[in-house]
Amino acid sequence: MYEIKPVQKYSAADLNWNDKRSRSTIEMNDENARPAIEGGVDNIQNADIVMVGFPVWWYQAPRIIQTFLESYDCSGKTVILFCTSGGSGLGETEAILRKSCSVETKWKPGTRLSSSAGSEAVKAWVDGLGLDP
Repeated sequence: MYEIKPVQKYSAADLNWNDKRSRSTIEMNDENARPAIEGGVDNIQNADIVMVGFPVWWYQAPRIIQTFLESYDCSGKTVILFCTSGGSGLGETEAILRKSCSVETKWKPGTRLSSSAGSEAVKAWVDGLGLDP
């Protein structure tokens, strides 16, 4: 497991989606924004499946998720997205994030997990993906 952390931490003001000058708003309005990530994954080349979780910002994944996917070669790997949000689903997120990976990357359907989703709901979703143990 690896936590995607920005080099420059987000303050509450940075995450204020009501402020058009907030850092998160500026990043999400710039399709080329790629916030730097702290650290890295040492053994991602050994993974067959990469599950990427994130909060929904402006109906899609935060730009730092693109930074993450563009930092590694996911060719031949299966990528599965999951998100949390107050109500928005994945929307066009998969189509956007596919551009950050090679065409040889495989994708499984992602999902939105509500804050009330318990371990049984998460397990049912993962089991439904048909992944080999």
